[in-house]
Amino acid sequence: MKKIAFVFTQGPHGTSAGREGLDALLATSALTEEIGVFFMADGVFQLMPAQQPEKILARNYIATFGVLSLYDVDQCFVCEDSLKSRGLSVGHEWVLDVEPLSAAEIRGRLASFDVVMTF
Repeated sequence: MKKIAFVFTQGPHGTSAGREGLDALLATSALTEEIGVFFMADGVFQLMPAQQPEKILARNYIATFGVLSLYDVDQCFVCEDSLKSRGLSVGHEWVLDVEPLSAAEIRGRLASFDVVMTF
């Protein structure tokens, strides 16, 4: 089985990348158990709870990240450097249990995957 990484780098609003990435992630989880999920750059905003996308006429899919464990997706990481540069703390409450890693540690982890998909 190939190891597949999903890297979220886009914010949740203004683009469909997050929703498309989540759909691809859920579909792939039926095919392999070797999945890693990484949130970097503006992708860290995908993890923020209590978003109100309906106020900008957008779909609410953020809470769906919280069910990844039901799909046996438990390798989830967030970039500490991205959090800090956006004024967020590692101890913040997220919609998903994520392990904070430095950018260098994330690069190291990503190197172990056969396929890296970025959204």
